[in-house]
Amino acid sequence: MKIDVLTLFPEIFSFINEWSILGRAVADNKVTISSHNIRDFSLDKHKKVDDYPYGGGHGMVMMPQPVIDSINSVKSDDSHVIYLSPKGSVLTQEKLTELSKKNHLILLCGHYEGIDQRIIDNCVDEEISLGDYVLTGGELPAMVLIDGITRLLPEVLSTSEAYEEESHYNGLLEYPQYTRPAKYLGMEVPEVLISGHHANIKEYQERESMRVTYINRPDLLDKIKMTDRQKSVLKEVVNSVERRKTDGSN
Repeated sequence: MKIDVLTLFPEIFSFINEWSILGRAVADNKVTISSHNIRDFSLDKHKKVDDYPYGGGHGMVMMPQPVIDSINSVKSDDSHVIYLSPKGSVLTQEKLTELSKKNHLILLCGHYEGIDQRIIDNCVDEEISLGDYVLTGGELPAMVLIDGITRLLPEVLSTSEAYEEESHYNGLLEYPQYTRPAKYLGMEVPEVLISGHHANIKEYQERESMRVTYINRPDLLDKIKMTDRQKSVLKEVVNSVERRKTDGSN
């Protein structure tokens, strides 16, 4: 996969090619990540890229010429252009999986009060937001997008199980994790996890995923298509959690 980032601050992305899983993916030629300064495409002698908005309002708006020219400089027939915007659809694991199948992504990072609408109408394939809040620019959302997509590329992680059991991949939040020692400051790892009984461990982890999801993100449960057995497990989990609330226990 090839990823081109269009930004006013390309230096922010300098560490990505050497960082953790992303760095390994770049070294193994699984992904190519390049950042480009939108100011380099400005025809203004002062490299100006923004101007006051028509109709009034606070702040400045990025002009169409340098942005559109920067997009065209890296765009090809199989490019998919994404504008990181608070007005976009909220990013989900499903969307990351979809984007991981693209050959070429162009990530456009806005700044100031946004970009001229004509850029969106003529050059952008979709707008994506991290959530219902506003950030200074699109750089941090672009990094999140790059990280979330790259880890899904074939052979980037050791096995598919490395991400298939993570939060959100299957619609549930991830079950709690433990490591050595088995006992620390009087706190013990659940006995089932050190029993060696794989079927019981898997059942425990599924139940815990449902419990954590019900407590922290119950809205996710409405989106999951469950088997009758899973529905039964969830019912037991819900009853257990609500009973603990009533009893005042953790």
